[in-house]
Amino acid sequence: MLPPTLPPRDLRAQGAKLARRRRRPPTWLAVGALAAGTFAAGIAVGASSSTPAQGAAPVSVLDQAAARIEADAQRPVDTAALERAAVEGMLKALGDRWSAYYSPSQFSSFSDALEGRYTGVGLWIRQGNDGTMLVSSVQTGSPAFRAGLLSGDELTSVGGVPIVNQSVDAVASALRGPSGSTITLGVRRATGTLSVTLTRTALAAGNVVVNRLQHSVLDIRISTFSRGVGQQVRAAMLADPAAHAGGVVLDLREDPGGLVDEAVQVAGAFLDGGPVVSYQQRGVGITTLDAPAHGDITTPLVVLVDGNTASAAEIVTGALQDRGRAVVVGSCTEPLP
Repeated sequence: MLPPTLPPRDLRAQGAKLARRRRRPPTWLAVGALAAGTFAAGIAVGASSSTPAQGAAPVSVLDQAAARIEADAQRPVDTAALERAAVEGMLKALGDRWSAYYSPSQFSSFSDALEGRYTGVGLWIRQGNDGTMLVSSVQTGSPAFRAGLLSGDELTSVGGVPIVNQSVDAVASALRGPSGSTITLGVRRATGTLSVTLTRTALAAGNVVVNRLQHSVLDIRISTFSRGVGQQVRAAMLADPAAHAGGVVLDLREDPGGLVDEAVQVAGAFLDGGPVVSYQQRGVGITTLDAPAHGDITTPLVVLVDGNTASAAEIVTGALQDRGRAVVVGSCTEPLP
């Protein structure tokens, strides 16, 4: 997580003023952590405990277990359900809360959302450390927004089904559906409980919102790093230099992340090339992603963050802070479990 630092005197008033504002609701429905691992096909691991016929391929422990359960279980069991449970069990063994299983249809919806198109109710959701399912943010103008749902609300049921030990992707899948269909949500907040019925609709992402503030300060709000966000931020910086002569406030509060390459592009809007993030996969050397050249390197820059700033949003924040390009204002970002 990233600790905030003090802003320069020029932008302190603007940054503090925005930090005190009610958090503006970002965009679309979360489908799980954006850095989640995905499995689109069955995986067989382990060794057979029996001796296969000469020349026959070994039978995995998973295949043997599935066959035994299908044959001997008291009630019929769907093969696809067994396969999903096996994969989810393997992921659970990793102890990594960001890894999740997506069925082909779920992964398609996940990809559509990252590309800035989706059908839903306009919610981002996340799982609290105590297992509760929380609303991370609400898209302005969405069905959830019009119904008065708020960041921090707890979802207790979706479609009449209680949320008990369900994963983020499972709840997100239940929230999605055809445009025009309805879904009823149980919600708990500090003032009590309520039930709201929402009509799903096709929603435009609208993940970058630009506002002019006093004293020629430009406020750029990024709600998630979907396709094209980097280009939009760079365009905002180039459109009217006089509009940000006094500085820029890059608002990444409630931003759960998104595409890493878009994070690199956004950072590049305020850097002149150079490294943004490095990562290392097992058995592979270190890979470094560099910012594109010719970004704005002179305009004073403040980045706003909070406890729901995560993933790609943290990459941008960390890069701009480490390169000495920006100061960070707010609370510590996504805490470790």
